[in-house]
This record gives sequence, structure tokens and C-alpha cells, in this order.
Amino acid sequence: MTAIADRKHEAAPDDRLARRNAIVLSLTQALAGANNTVIVATGGIVGAMLAPERSLATLPVTAYVVGLWFGTLPMGYLARHFGRRTAFQIGTTCGVATGLICCYAVLQGSFALFCLGAFVSGLYAAAHQGYRFAAADTASDTFKPKAISWVLLGGVAAGIVGPQLIILTKDLWPPFLFAVTYLVQASIAVVAAGVLGLLRIPKLAPPKQGEEGRALRAIVAQPRFVVAVACGIASYAMMNMVMTAAPLAMVECNHTVTDATLGLQWHVMAMFAPSFFTGHLISRFGVEKVTGAGLLLILASAAVSIAGIALWNFWLGLILLGVGWNFGFIGATTMVTQCHRPAERHKVQSFNDFLVFGSMAVGSFMSGQLLASAGWAVINELVFPFVLAAGALLAWQVFRRPAPAAS
Repeated sequence: MTAIADRKHEAAPDDRLARRNAIVLSLTQALAGANNTVIVATGGIVGAMLAPERSLATLPVTAYVVGLWFGTLPMGYLARHFGRRTAFQIGTTCGVATGLICCYAVLQGSFALFCLGAFVSGLYAAAHQGYRFAAADTASDTFKPKAISWVLLGGVAAGIVGPQLIILTKDLWPPFLFAVTYLVQASIAVVAAGVLGLLRIPKLAPPKQGEEGRALRAIVAQPRFVVAVACGIASYAMMNMVMTAAPLAMVECNHTVTDATLGLQWHVMAMFAPSFFTGHLISRFGVEKVTGAGLLLILASAAVSIAGIALWNFWLGLILLGVGWNFGFIGATTMVTQCHRPAERHKVQSFNDFLVFGSMAVGSFMSGQLLASAGWAVINELVFPFVLAAGALLAWQVFRRPAPAAS
């Protein structure tokens, strides 16, 4: 007991700094996350208005995901060489540019320009996806899952701010739907840049000779890393594939734009509200059990969505999808932090995100094509093989019982 108490006492100073940074990053996540919500909620609808053919309606959301994918490795490079805060601030400039480009695209009726704005939005998202890892930088092993949860908790506010921003501003510049929405979106990114100025992350001391870290191929060959990536892909790529198609599917099923926007609001809130207790659940029950529960909830979401096209089917399915994503993605992120040493963190974390968000890009592009050619039910049916495969790997991980930390 004394040894445990001593470890807690030693970790306290780091955890005080980690708590401060987690709060700052949570506030910034609330602002930056509104950027995601606006693009995802409006991308398919604006795409349907501007695209030369219906099958391309969700291409702006795909462009956003591709930007997120392409931005992961450069953001990792910037963080490694110039520090996380510099990388994050470069991301906020992309957030400002997003709103300005998308507004101009709507005014000009340019589908290509709107896709460009969505792509730049993805670059911003690549930056703020790093917030969860930044929160873990100064945290003890015990506090890491909680720090990650605290950051994602900012998404609760984003889930309210983004949809309400759309509802309140979408018609303020007739006949240009959402033009003012995108201008306000740019302003929010400016505020986010100011909040990021409060972040305090000490620079790591340069590694001594022989301590530069292992080669990336050796790290990613670890079974635990493979399982973490598989669960991250199953949680995020499948969630994004369904979420991308959902607003347009609701409108095509004779629900209103407001219904679709509110459905996405419930979804985003469900994605982040469990962060109040997800970190505690991981500490109490273990990361594998919580991640597995997330995968099961994603399967339940797909079943509800397949069952019908009433408004409650869409909303309940999106809520279950959000909670499942939260458990699965926080669990996968926590497993990634257990696979690397401090000197290896930037390259491992950015490579993990490159794989996860690359799969998202494929799923997002498939989403629009499938919705046009096969329908909403087929999109949800595709969730089952991917999530079940990740669940099988996770079960294998549990039976193997590997060491939980990199050494």
C-alpha cells in the first residue's frame, strides 16, 4: 500500500498539469468540433444542391475526410519538430480558411470550391485530432484514459454549438443557404486559436544517443498496436460511413432539414457525453471490455437503422452509434498510448491516425455511392463484417493477455 501511495504522490504534479491541459484542450475541442459538425451536417445537403449528379452529393464530406487523412502525417511532423501548440495553431488557420472558402463557394454555386473548403476543414480536423494525445503527454498512466476522455468531452458542447449554429444562421443570407453559417464557423476558429494560447506542454528533452526509439515497423508489428488500429478503424470508419449518409438519407425519406440537423446533434452529443465516465470505466473494468462494449453498441445501431426509416429509427440509431464510437475510439486511443515510449509518440500516433482516417476516407466515399445505388439499409449492413472482425481480434488480445505498456 505504501508503494502505491508513493507512486500516486509522485504522479500528482504531472497530473495537475495534465488536468489543466485537458481542460484547455476540452474547451478548444468544443470550438474546433463545431467545425466538423457544420461540414458533416451540411456537406451532403449542399453537395446535393451543387453536385453535377446525385451520386456525388456526399463528395464534400469525403473531401473533408481525405483532408483529415492527408493532414495526419504533416501534423505529426510539425508537432515533432516545432511542438504541438505550433501544429495546433496552424490547424486553426485552416479552420478560418474553411469557413471563408465554403461561404464563397455557396455564393458562387461552385461544387469544386465547396469540396476544396471541405478538404481544408479536414486539415483542421487532423490538427485537433491530436488534442487527445496532447492531453496524455503529461499524464500518469492512471490518468491517461481520463485525460483523453476529458478532451473528447468538449465534443458535447460542439454537438450543441454546431447544429444550433446551422439552425440559427442557415437562412440569414437568402437565397444562399448556409452562407452565414460558414462565416460564423470561421469566427469560431479564431476564438479557438486564442484558447490554445493557454496550453502548456513541456518540450521533451532530446533523446540521448541510442535512445531515439525503435523503428516504426517494429512498433506497429506489436499485436497490441494491430488490435488498437483495428478497433480504431471499426469504431471511426464505420461510424463516419453511416454518419456521412444519415443527413441526406433522412431528407430523402421525407424528414426535414431541421430533423436531419437535430438527429446529427443527438449523434454528436452521444459521441462525446459518455466521456464524463468512459475514462473511469476503462480504469475500473479494463480497456478491452470498454472497447468491446463500444463495438457491440455500433452493431446495435446498425440493427436499429436497418429495422426502419421512421425518424426514431434514424435518431436512436445515431445515438447508439455515437456512444459506441466513444467507447471504441477512446479504448483504441488508450491502447495506442500503451504501445510506444515518449520519444516514439509523435511518429506512432500520427501513423495510427493515418491508418484510421485513411480507412475513413474510403468509407466516406463509399457512403455516397452506396446511398445512391443500394440504399440506407445496405450501408448499415456493411457495418457488421468490419466490426465483427475487430471484435474477434480484440477477443484474441484478451486471451493472449499481453503486457499493457511499452518498454
